[in-house]
Amino acid sequence: MAHLALYRKFRPATFDAIVRQEHVVRVLVNQIERGEVGHAYLFTGPRGTGKTSVARIFARAINCEHPVNGSPCGKCATCLALAGGSLDIVEIDAASNNGVNEMRDLREKVQYPPVSCRYKVYIIDEVHMLTDSAFNALLKTLEEPPAHAVFILATTEPHKIPATILSRCMRLDFKLIPEEDLEKHLAGILDEMGRAYEPEAVAAIARAGAGSDRDMLSIAEMCLAYGDKLTYAGVTGVLGSADFATNAAIVSAMLSADLGGTLSAAERVLGEGKGVGVVLRDLMELLNRVAVAKSCPNAEKLLSLPKEMFSEIKRISDGADGAAILRATDILVGVEAELRFASSPRISLETALLRIAMPREDRDTDALLARIAVLERQVAALSSGAPRAAAAKPAPSAASGEEPAPRAADLPPVCEPAPKKKSAPVFDELPPPPEPDWGAPPWEPYYAPDLDAAPKRAARAAAEAPGSAPRRAGADFTVSESVKPEDPFPKGGPLPAAASSDGATVSGDDSPEVVFGKFLRRLRKLPKSGVVYTLCRDLAASREGDTLVLTTDVRTVADTLNGERHAPIMREVFAEMGVEKFEVRYASEERRDEKAGLEQLKKDFSDYPIDIK
Repeated sequence: MAHLALYRKFRPATFDAIVRQEHVVRVLVNQIERGEVGHAYLFTGPRGTGKTSVARIFARAINCEHPVNGSPCGKCATCLALAGGSLDIVEIDAASNNGVNEMRDLREKVQYPPVSCRYKVYIIDEVHMLTDSAFNALLKTLEEPPAHAVFILATTEPHKIPATILSRCMRLDFKLIPEEDLEKHLAGILDEMGRAYEPEAVAAIARAGAGSDRDMLSIAEMCLAYGDKLTYAGVTGVLGSADFATNAAIVSAMLSADLGGTLSAAERVLGEGKGVGVVLRDLMELLNRVAVAKSCPNAEKLLSLPKEMFSEIKRISDGADGAAILRATDILVGVEAELRFASSPRISLETALLRIAMPREDRDTDALLARIAVLERQVAALSSGAPRAAAAKPAPSAASGEEPAPRAADLPPVCEPAPKKKSAPVFDELPPPPEPDWGAPPWEPYYAPDLDAAPKRAARAAAEAPGSAPRRAGADFTVSESVKPEDPFPKGGPLPAAASSDGATVSGDDSPEVVFGKFLRRLRKLPKSGVVYTLCRDLAASREGDTLVLTTDVRTVADTLNGERHAPIMREVFAEMGVEKFEVRYASEERRDEKAGLEQLKKDFSDYPIDIK
């Protein structure tokens, strides 16, 4: 007898032998036991999960004379006839029979009753490969088939099937098989064959199967041909994976920021002829195992690795930070997507390894987090008083025989931690910070131009000169020889001296402009005075007798400031400064015309000094 592949030799013949598709099996078994078999089914799911096997079992079970738990008995005349091949169960490969003529031929033959069975079953595999014309030819027959016809459609890509076909079928989705079930299935097959094996080798084959039972059995058949005993080393050799010690050296050097060790190990593994894609896949798988060992307490059971390999992975995980592991995995995943378009895959891989091994030169957020984690560990070690020699230092790898590179935790600290204080002061006991002296505001309010500034300055200089006579009347003001102390604003004299609560002092020599400037600085510090402050910035200050007069060219501004809402605020601020009388006025039309004329005169004769008296 010719040799049969493992996936064909050990193809399940009953529903009980199906591996982890209980939700599908239960639906089909209940329909068989109740006699409620449908006319069209759609089996979808990844490859190698049992779609065709379940379809064949179901086709024989609905025709079996005495089904056992919904499965064919295999002993009745019908089961024996179907086991040797029958015209009543037709399998069609839609990938090679996808034309409209094949579907028309099926539509004509489906009218004939079965030869020796109850149902005539059509299993159409890879049904998504049919053309649109073929789907249209099959549509009417699939909607209203003869009573003896049952259609089972199998596909891995249900999104390519028209909605008119999907709506006429009972859809059952097959799922990927967990690794634990794949291990049990493969171990049972090896025990039945009488082949010796290592549990770690079975776990590695199940992991390589990636949820597909057929893929796992195909890999197992290659590994069984490699040697008499199924070993972990033989499995890695068949799969083309790099040596574990070399991969561990690369990962350990990367996570410990050893640039030279990373490049040396990478050159060694690539020099052996390993493909860049294979090396990248092995590194990502090893980083995933390191992450599992870092975060899971039962990592040894989950990984199912030899003890010496798990010890090495555990050592790497203990010396690395979780953020660094995540960053390395993320970088390698990005490179995997770029390899298909890269002109030099080897340079792309080595560049990614350099990025991982050089977090100090990488300004990415993950790199900064990894550096912060290293500094935190250094500070914690120094603060606890533990000697640096007691820090977790990577042991030399027994497999590689090389001295590992120093990890980032063994490097000299970037900065020394500050000495710890015995007791932190309570925040309520700390003195309040001194109020900053902002000085004059960066802007000054607009004032009306002082046309008699020159005579004022000359008179003030003459009055302050030593031995000078008492100040006399100037161009626009007079000084009384005798001033009554009870007068708040002496006639023709400057404003009185007063001290405000915020330190803004109004001296007796302050001019109206200076007083108004101090008023603005005081007003700015008050809460809810933003509107008043904004409106007052454009006022012009002057004096009439003992009254501080503030004028504006906008009537609305004057009316608003004199209103009941803003006038009390100004009155309060002026009272704190010692100014009792003030008035906000709207400038008359004549004054505005005179001011505009003076400005235009100065503008027209800008080359000549103009002094208005």
